[in-house]
Amino acid sequence: MRALLKDKPEKGYELKEIPIPDIESDEILFKVEKVAICGSDIALYLWNEVAKVIATVPFIPGHEATGVVCKVGSDVKDIKVGARIAIENHFFCGNCYSCNRGRGDICKNMNQYGHGKGTTHGGFSQFSVVKARYCYQLKTNISFLDAVLLEPMGVAHNGVSRIGVENQEVLIIGAGAIGLLATAVSKALGASKVMIADINSERLQLAKKMGADVLINCKEVNLQEEVMRLTNGDGVPRLVEASGASPLVNTCFKMLQKGAHLVFIGLHRQPLVVDDFLNDIVFKSLTLHTVHGRRIFETWTQCEKLIADGKVDPKLIVSHDIKMTDWQNAFDTLMSGKACKIVIDPQN
Repeated sequence: MRALLKDKPEKGYELKEIPIPDIESDEILFKVEKVAICGSDIALYLWNEVAKVIATVPFIPGHEATGVVCKVGSDVKDIKVGARIAIENHFFCGNCYSCNRGRGDICKNMNQYGHGKGTTHGGFSQFSVVKARYCYQLKTNISFLDAVLLEPMGVAHNGVSRIGVENQEVLIIGAGAIGLLATAVSKALGASKVMIADINSERLQLAKKMGADVLINCKEVNLQEEVMRLTNGDGVPRLVEASGASPLVNTCFKMLQKGAHLVFIGLHRQPLVVDDFLNDIVFKSLTLHTVHGRRIFETWTQCEKLIADGKVDPKLIVSHDIKMTDWQNAFDTLMSGKACKIVIDPQN
């Protein structure tokens, strides 16, 4: 089979022919129908300092994957050959304090598919192996293109559902893939108004297609001033920070009204600096949430239902659908900033 490999701690990958892997008694082999590129996959490609923390060589990249089960291990009882699945890439241990509380999404001993953590396997291969317990079985006939987006949509859904958006005005900062999906999920979960802010006018227009009511181009207006103008000086009651951009993370508290709920989803890697801690945080009696991945498998089920019911169309964020043999073009395109979400077909 063909697979994309990183077997050296350096920039790039290599497309190789390797044997179809064998499986253990608790594993399944599946034919990968679609795999999507995530922002973290850029770090892995470049093999920068972030990659050295989140990944271990050697590995096959690709942690957003979906396909059809071809073979099951002798101890696997609940998954049959022919089942359509998507992969939960947070490989929980099942034994730590988080797992014992039903929070495998934040497992203390977490490994990760597509990162060389606990497995060398990943979705950039024609066939792949995972333990059966990390497989989400699709319950409807949604397409594989929809199914491969359940993983990132699940991150957005997990964040949005934490802050309770029904009948609330929501500000989403950042119109990347997660921010766009958070827009659609917010509307699907009953938000009365969704405002989204970014510097990319094309992404903002895409956000409009996904349900955004108000588009804020931060190249044209001051975000804080515009939010306060739109809310009559009160600020917003719900906020999703999906940019990870330090200036926006540090100032987002000023855009909140008292008693507001906010969730951090964007990967902010700099110190958090708040210049008026008392007035912007303490005296506002805020509720801050953070998320890491999806609630397993509650989030998956809820996201699939939203797609199947026609309430969210995650395919709108897909800008490119590329053959795996053209993988270098896929990564070059993503790093050029000319793509939103790139999906790969490993079978071609």
